[in-house]
Amino acid sequence: MFHPRRTLKALLPPLAAGLALTALPAPSAYAASTLTNGGFESDGTGTATPAGWSTYSAGGQNSASFTEAGGHGGSYRLTQWASSAYKVETYQYLSGLTNGNYTLTAWVRSGGGQNAAYIALKNCGSAEQRTDIPVSSSGWIRIVTPVNVTNNQCTISINSDANAGNWINVDDLTFSAGTTGTSIHGSDISSLAKSEAKGGVYKNASGTTGDAINILKNAGMNYARLKVWVNPADGYNDKAHVLALAKRIKASGMRLLVDFHYSDKWADPGAQSKPAAWASHSYSQLRTDVYNHTYDVLNALKAQGTTADMVQVGNEINGGMLWNEGSTSNWTQLAGLLNSGYDAVKAVNSSTTVALHLAKGGDLSGTRWWFDSAVSNGVKFDAIGLSYYGYWHGPLSDFQTTLDDAAARYGKPVFVAETAYPFTLAQDDSLENQIDLSSELVSGYPATVAGQTRWMNDIASIVEAVPNGRGLGVFYWEATWTAVTGNGWDPADASSGNGWENQALFGYDDRALASMSWFKHR
Repeated sequence: MFHPRRTLKALLPPLAAGLALTALPAPSAYAASTLTNGGFESDGTGTATPAGWSTYSAGGQNSASFTEAGGHGGSYRLTQWASSAYKVETYQYLSGLTNGNYTLTAWVRSGGGQNAAYIALKNCGSAEQRTDIPVSSSGWIRIVTPVNVTNNQCTISINSDANAGNWINVDDLTFSAGTTGTSIHGSDISSLAKSEAKGGVYKNASGTTGDAINILKNAGMNYARLKVWVNPADGYNDKAHVLALAKRIKASGMRLLVDFHYSDKWADPGAQSKPAAWASHSYSQLRTDVYNHTYDVLNALKAQGTTADMVQVGNEINGGMLWNEGSTSNWTQLAGLLNSGYDAVKAVNSSTTVALHLAKGGDLSGTRWWFDSAVSNGVKFDAIGLSYYGYWHGPLSDFQTTLDDAAARYGKPVFVAETAYPFTLAQDDSLENQIDLSSELVSGYPATVAGQTRWMNDIASIVEAVPNGRGLGVFYWEATWTAVTGNGWDPADASSGNGWENQALFGYDDRALASMSWFKHR
């Protein structure tokens, strides 16, 4: 935890402080082609302008940036803090760079509350690139910022536009060749067909009614996720509806993830019930059921020209699937079921990515146990999807540790299969919302459109920072599930309500929320 008490060795004299207003770019004495003092170890504690760095504040608040004890790797870190509102920039100018792609990596913490707190690469010849500093008051988080240098120079910039008492810690910066980014900026829209049938309306930000898929696409969404149930009570989220929605999704230019629940209703860590039609089947027959159902849906998609790009064999299968035969208490049988699904996917289209999906986004030991068991039992898979809801699954730092470990330990790309955040605590129907109290929120992320936007951008930044380019991206859950009478959570009960409408990406006026801007994250 940050403690604001510190002693400054010296403050800039008034003349120097005045000159600092015009000291951009940094003095040539600091210019080099390699980052200097990226770990802030050169000066000890209480240095307002660390060696190799410059400080700028339009309000003469250079003292709001200083080194202090408590580094991420070494003994010291850079902190930005003041007892009154402040704006400060700590920066370093690099010159003599070979043009090309570079990535800045930094370890950061923040208590939140700032108007803005970010790391930037600017004056590099191409567009300025920024990465917001996620709110994490205890655990350190690694973020990355890529840039294309075209003018042989670049400025590394650490910025706070903060209120009294707000703070950030930054440490262990590196600047090296290479680039980063994410390819999946997606959302689950499984609720859409039923919503539309029940009178649901979707509008763009200016209030014009339109097709939700096109509104999302225009906001930057590039990948849609659809769940499929075997024989649901309401007839939605079945093969026919997946086929119909897939046509619209592919026509919009998006890619498609098909999420097999292998159930007639919700499958998740607390429920993995067999479809009624399979209820009396032997384990051997269940393997055939999984293969045939998976093949049938995917082959029908292929036949209509909408081949699935990715498939989940199971949904949030922490405890396995098709209980009890496919429980994790019998890994040999679970492995057989999972491989039946994998084989069916590949039989339809060998290049479709097969993902396994757990709801353990902040659970390092649990994720390791599950995938270690899968690997030792010969389970085949191409990618790892994790659900991560910050109000349930622990701090962002634990999420990053789990995600990074899964990518490295199993040598597979990783993605967030589900995450969400509320834009309000109010509800739009009579059913109490899953998250409706301020005490349930993640510290530093208010239940506002801005808070929802910030959450999604910070999640995407953590996925982008997965080493070796193994972070694929993020699926939001669930963009289109607004409060529409008859489109509640229970497919067997038309009067059931929606406990999730305050986490949709359309507001209670049916308009697209500004938080859709996260789809354009790198």
